[in-house]
Amino acid sequence: MAKHFVSNDPGSVRLFENPLLEALSKTHWTAPIWIAVPVLAWMAWNALATPSLSWPLLIALVLAGFLVWTLTEYLLHRFVFHFHARGPWGRRLVFLFHGVHHDYPQDAKRLVMPPAVTLVLAVIFYALFRLLLGEVWVAPFFFGFAAGYLNYDLTHYAVHHFPCRGRYYARLRQYHMRHHYQQPDRGYGVSVTFWDRVFGTTYD
Repeated sequence: MAKHFVSNDPGSVRLFENPLLEALSKTHWTAPIWIAVPVLAWMAWNALATPSLSWPLLIALVLAGFLVWTLTEYLLHRFVFHFHARGPWGRRLVFLFHGVHHDYPQDAKRLVMPPAVTLVLAVIFYALFRLLLGEVWVAPFFFGFAAGYLNYDLTHYAVHHFPCRGRYYARLRQYHMRHHYQQPDRGYGVSVTFWDRVFGTTYD
């Protein structure tokens, strides 16, 4: 089980005594690209190779998948990443998958989702969507969903470590930093702020 160690780097912390586990707890920001791009290419190939999918339906399914990801992002951040665990094991688990990011928000290696977690969640979500949508519709829908995930992970990294000079991303950065440093029980949206407005969790 993980322990909270003191680090020589004030911007990071050691989580595991085991060097392999410690290495696996760190992820380079480009990892989501190497994972998502092949998935996106495969989904696009399957969607475009299906003659029964018209262009309006294909575009609608992609947009629906993207929208569902933004809702998933919000729900995961609010109810899973910020779960109020009572026991010590639960609190330790919450710290490992998100609390460490709040304690060390500028730790560049613990900002995007680890590949092992990404792949497991991708399989679960794909199986669920295929069950609900069927074999034909799932490819364009999951393309939009995976694109939303990639946009989320890269946006999250960008608002922490890139200049974000454009107006849109500058506002996202300001919005997310307020979640970190002022009201962690508000502002759960990272790539979009829409669902915070829908569910009343925008800032006071």
